[in-house]
Amino acid sequence: MWVFQSPQIIQSSIFFPSIIPKFNPKICSFSRQKNSISVRSSISTVNDSSKNPVIQSLCQKGNLKEALNVLSLELYPTQRSYELLIRCCSLRKAVSEAVVVHRHLVDNGFGEDSFLGTKLIDMYSELGCIEYARQVFDGMTRRSIYVWNAILRALVLAGYGVEALSIYREMNRIRAPCDRFTYTYALKACVVSESVSLLLEKGKEIHGRILRDGYETHVHIMTTLLDMYARYGDVTYASRVFYAMQEKNVVSWSAMIACYAKNGMPFEALNLFHEMIDGVSDFSPNSVTMVNVVQACSALAALNLGKMLHCYILRHNLNSILPVSSALVTAYARCGKLDLAQKVFDQMDKRDVVSWNSLISSYGIHGLGHQAVQVFEEMISQGIKPTPISFVSVLGACSHAGLIDVGKRLFDSMSKQHGISPSVEHYACMVDLLGRANKLDEAAKIIYDMRDEPGPEVWGSLLGSCRIHCNVELAERASSQLFDLEPTNAGNYALLAYIYSEAKMWDQVKRVKKLLEARGLQKVSGQSWIEVRRKIYAFMSVDELNPKIEQLHALLVELSGEVKQLGYIPQTKVVLYDLEEEEKERILLGHSEKLAVAFGLINTKKGETIRITNNLRLCEDCHTMTKFITKFAGRDIMVRDVNRIHHFHDGVCSCKDYW
Repeated sequence: MWVFQSPQIIQSSIFFPSIIPKFNPKICSFSRQKNSISVRSSISTVNDSSKNPVIQSLCQKGNLKEALNVLSLELYPTQRSYELLIRCCSLRKAVSEAVVVHRHLVDNGFGEDSFLGTKLIDMYSELGCIEYARQVFDGMTRRSIYVWNAILRALVLAGYGVEALSIYREMNRIRAPCDRFTYTYALKACVVSESVSLLLEKGKEIHGRILRDGYETHVHIMTTLLDMYARYGDVTYASRVFYAMQEKNVVSWSAMIACYAKNGMPFEALNLFHEMIDGVSDFSPNSVTMVNVVQACSALAALNLGKMLHCYILRHNLNSILPVSSALVTAYARCGKLDLAQKVFDQMDKRDVVSWNSLISSYGIHGLGHQAVQVFEEMISQGIKPTPISFVSVLGACSHAGLIDVGKRLFDSMSKQHGISPSVEHYACMVDLLGRANKLDEAAKIIYDMRDEPGPEVWGSLLGSCRIHCNVELAERASSQLFDLEPTNAGNYALLAYIYSEAKMWDQVKRVKKLLEARGLQKVSGQSWIEVRRKIYAFMSVDELNPKIEQLHALLVELSGEVKQLGYIPQTKVVLYDLEEEEKERILLGHSEKLAVAFGLINTKKGETIRITNNLRLCEDCHTMTKFITKFAGRDIMVRDVNRIHHFHDGVCSCKDYW
């Protein structure tokens, strides 16, 4: 018989309170096992007389203890009686009583009953007793497909994806039949275990088996398959599954939209949403759809489109659903309209911790650290328990505002007051907080004192701080760690090259560039987006293929000359080439942020705020020139980069040059 191998489950103390003795229902007296067949055969000859109706009536009324007392006197319990007892144990969350019912059931010869076995596995799953559920499964020698599916479901719901796949593998080995539920649970098992990339390959194997068994027309299986690929970020396979589906439902459409939105493809997410509502689909978007569409809109800072989506949400009464309203709070904030974000939050009838986290992070990305901390403290005063994400949001807000002492206090409160152990994300926030304030030695000490191994998030925060303050020695230490942890992340190489460039260490710049070339890596190109009259336009840095590029360059050259008269000095240090100053200035004018600004100046009305989103950190020269443009042109400009939102007005930025 196949043996369960997971030490994590076997040794778990979470599922087994000390007051409940461990047991194995298979271990019975020899005489009981010997006579179990005759007992079962005699049961069928006995009517539901005696006490079975009493047991069933008590269970239906929820009187579990009285039902167990009657059960102890019943000579011939029926399958129906056990079914109701099991259901009653589940509803009452009665683990001790469940063990009693299970033992009684086995002693009376029902240990091989597939129907009751399935019910027992489901019951233990609901009670969180996964080892007991596994004992039920192991104790059955005759397993119909319902029993296999029940144990798969129990393991998946408990988060034991690897163990569930072992069960699925055993089914294949003995050639047990699989149905749509089997494949659904097997696919879900591929994503419930954290950071096990090898399970993607297992998912692809299951995909092949699904096709061989002719289930490619089953919408539920294919939607689960699509969701599996989406969770691994495999957009190519996910889209292939989606467009090959002969039948789709609202879950299928929502899953594909979510796949695009969560994998850096907001344009594709919005286009698919338009297909869905323009008659291609017979299904109306639900709350899950709208959350992902709003997130895609948020990624592009498309304010007008966001307002249209908000109207759609109100018309279809989806605003009362917490995740939808929370997504709207985030979207308005990321579009630069913090006042509207606050208004949506204030109008919410109910708020959960996600809603509060959305508002905290909203103030944080605008650089309003004190307000973010106030919202955090108000949340706690209203009895909402903060989550790890709450602290990531509020610590990030402290970092953008330079609130060092407040950030330290909040970090210490995590474990002391709220029982939350800091994770690598929280340590990364603290490193960023100290590093931005040029307390690099203190930031480095935090890393070296960490109990857990510092991840790329932590070292990346340190390298980013070294970029701000041009600390070559510490940058080399951080980048050395990052090259080992993330050998294919070109951004780390680019940051180090920038630091060398600013230090005029051109030989080292060339060395890093050769490393990039040798490893076949390319730096991510700068890309910016701007919404004009409900259309979104994208610009790439040094975008020679854009038909409007000559007009935009001409305007930028003119603006550059004008703002130089106001004191603008091109920050040519950001160009990682040893070139003449004039050539460096020409390269700077090709940055995507400046192209988007020029496009906005040409195509928006006077007095209208220009809103731009950038996929990278705003470079020093774009930041400086944009300040001067607002002073010269009398226009407000908002730029959201990968870190925060910059509001430029009359030659000043809201970040106060601290970003």
